[in-house]
Amino acid sequence: MSGDNTLTRADLAEMLNRQIGLSKSESAGVVESLLDHISSALETGEHVKISGFGTFSLRDKRERIGRNPKTGIEVPIAPRRVLTFRPCQAVRDRIARA
Repeated sequence: MSGDNTLTRADLAEMLNRQIGLSKSESAGVVESLLDHISSALETGEHVKISGFGTFSLRDKRERIGRNPKTGIEVPIAPRRVLTFRPCQAVRDRIARA
């Protein structure tokens, strides 16, 4: 991983390069292709389930009234679509032990 505790596309490509032996450009292409497929599926409203890892899904949130914490003035919050991730139990267990 990068020095700031963030796993990047380059880190994923480097792992593929070391562990599987793909060239650096092939590894980067595989990572880009995978991320593009996931993004495309989410864009069309599909859930993305990666067995042993978790599920990505989109959720539509309706309009609601929020409050500015500094002034206390009520402000409408527009409806929006949010991405959610629900890890599988094995991932939750690993995170809890870390």
